[in-house]
Amino acid sequence: MSRVGKKPIQIPAGTEVKLDGDKIIVKGPKGTLEQKIHPLVSVGIKDNEIQIGIGDETDVTQRSLWGLFARLISNMLTGITQGFEKKLEVNGIGYKVSVQGKVLKLDVGFSHEVDFVIPEEVNVSVEKNIITVSGNDKQVVGEVAARIRRIRKPEPYKGKGIKYQEEIIARKAGKAGKAGA
Repeated sequence: MSRVGKKPIQIPAGTEVKLDGDKIIVKGPKGTLEQKIHPLVSVGIKDNEIQIGIGDETDVTQRSLWGLFARLISNMLTGITQGFEKKLEVNGIGYKVSVQGKVLKLDVGFSHEVDFVIPEEVNVSVEKNIITVSGNDKQVVGEVAARIRRIRKPEPYKGKGIKYQEEIIARKAGKAGKAGA
């Protein structure tokens, strides 16, 4: 049974939550988000709380949707009030990163500079070798950060590439030299 789905979600001060048919719309200081609600899940707003329910608590699919939509709505409220942020670190000699308008320019060891077009939903800033991706939608922020990281994944020998700031790279030993050569 989903313990996450059972708990009512508190609506923070300064945010407005509205049900519009099969959608939930959340408005707050950092913008507006909306989420389509699955037909097996019911959502209700009462006394500054959001209640999420399902029809059959013994059905595995409905229980998983129960927890999923509780987390999605909770993340929407967090994104609207506080926002989400992912930091990426660029490691490598001669690797450079800069933002020009809505384009992230990456010089990360290729024969050419890579231009990454920044989506409208997120903000990207660069300070030295740290790329900060921020926005109010957790899924979009994570997806953009993953796409930036995919441009030059960190390699295991020297650790060069783009990695999440808190990520630990499993390092490998290089080739052992031949004895007597």
